[in-house]
Amino acid sequence: MDDFGKVAVLMGGDSNERAVSLLSGDAVFHALNRLGINAEAFDPSFRNIEDIKSYDRVFIALHGRGGEDGSMQAFLKSKNVAYTGSDSFSSAIAIDKLKTKLLWRALNIATPDFHQVTEKTSYADIVNLIGSPFFIKPSNEGSSIGIDKIKNEQQYKEAFLKTSKIDPNVIVEKFVDGEEFTVGIVNGKFLPVIKIKPTNEFYDYEAKYLKDDTQYICPSGIEKNKEALIAQEALEAFNSIGCSSWGRVDFMMDKKNDHYFIEVNTSPGMTSHSLVPMAAKEMGTNFDQLVLEILKTANVK
Repeated sequence: MDDFGKVAVLMGGDSNERAVSLLSGDAVFHALNRLGINAEAFDPSFRNIEDIKSYDRVFIALHGRGGEDGSMQAFLKSKNVAYTGSDSFSSAIAIDKLKTKLLWRALNIATPDFHQVTEKTSYADIVNLIGSPFFIKPSNEGSSIGIDKIKNEQQYKEAFLKTSKIDPNVIVEKFVDGEEFTVGIVNGKFLPVIKIKPTNEFYDYEAKYLKDDTQYICPSGIEKNKEALIAQEALEAFNSIGCSSWGRVDFMMDKKNDHYFIEVNTSPGMTSHSLVPMAAKEMGTNFDQLVLEILKTANVK
């Protein structure tokens, strides 16, 4: 096996996704130990981040702000430390749904209609632009935090107040009536597509992390040639932002079988509920092998 030196598993942090990050980091840490790699858990909330200089490689298992928004990546680059995941620039775009969707729209990559909203934007304006129902989202968050499906004006007013406290940049997105899917990407290759069937109204935080009745279907049920074409498009959507190493691209498919890309996740979950490990398993790659493949992509970006 390659000599990876001393590896820090960055986990925890102080974002809204801290709890999930600790689960991801713990799973990665134990996998690296099973592989005989010299790994240590590193929570920047309790350690001086300058200590990261003593490690040869970093496996980023931080989720959300501070770990997935480019700031940690820029810091690691400044210290000349190799790390997993995308570089600082592409991470900053990917976590920002508005920037991602503006870029995709410019490149003719299919994504649901959207609009940035402020306290001055009326419910009627939004319905005229993108119809009803619609989703409201903080532009810079992950794990479905702060996302609501809006069906009436009162819901919108309440959701805007809540969402704008999470992030001053708020977007609304056209509702795609259909099914949700995701494509994992590792080292330039796409993994099998997974269909997500929540019992909740949509795949929210609760359905992702707290409930055990969300169904994950792999193979996805999409016709094989069509699935391969969509997965290749997902890889291109990932690459269009400049992303690298590994990640996940989510998409919706409507009743007419047209698909729309929703977002890119540059530091996906690695928990028992997580989707990239599930897709890797479908193609015969176990969790430890997946962690090793991701670690191999670590470099100074």
